[in-house]
Amino acid sequence: MELKDIQNLIKFVARSGANEVKLEMEDIKITIKTGEGKTETTILQHAAPLSMAAPVAQAAPAPAAPVASDSPAPAPAAEDSKYITITSPMIGTFYRKPSPDKPLFVEVGDTVQADSVVCVIEAMKLFNEIESEVSGKIVKILVEDSTPVEFGQPLFLVDPS
Repeated sequence: MELKDIQNLIKFVARSGANEVKLEMEDIKITIKTGEGKTETTILQHAAPLSMAAPVAQAAPAPAAPVASDSPAPAPAAEDSKYITITSPMIGTFYRKPSPDKPLFVEVGDTVQADSVVCVIEAMKLFNEIESEVSGKIVKILVEDSTPVEFGQPLFLVDPS
């Protein structure tokens, strides 16, 4: 089961009003408990070969399907083709500033150099500075502050000209 499927399942359970949901499959066991504004998730996963990942992901798409439609539609490819995308090198939580009382790393219209810090991603209580690999102008920020991101997810669009 992929992280996106788990996140969608958590959102679905939180919206459904259920107090507790348990999901057990051959190689994974998930318990989601909700109540008074907090959601607790426990995931136990046994070592499974990668070839089993596809059947497991197909086992739980029914509850996740309605939630997936909430995601915004991607921008037209022709419009973004001239831009370079800065992507997330890891799974974690995306932050646009180093701490709540500090200014944003970058905003739309800012010029960045290669190796300029553009954001931080918190993973397992570690804050990792993400640097731009290209020089150019930030034209679009694709992720909201304090939201989860996945490996390879686009974060920023940069105009290299």
